[in-house]
Amino acid sequence: MRRMFGFLIGIFTGALVGSVIALLLAPESGEQLRGQLRDRGQNFFTDIRHTADARRIELRGRLESLRTPREEF
Repeated sequence: MRRMFGFLIGIFTGALVGSVIALLLAPESGEQLRGQLRDRGQNFFTDIRHTADARRIELRGRLESLRTPREEF
């Protein structure tokens, strides 16, 4: 458990350091970069919502099919 927690902290720290370096070395202005990041973040969360909604619909259909009584022979 400790190794996994340490690994996750390492991933988080690496992502944070990498994003800071990328922002400092970006060739565009800060305002343009923030706008692009905001747009990408919104698109990412929109895609996640659509995927979650599609999965929810699929799982509800499966649940309904399991709830219907079976015919006995």
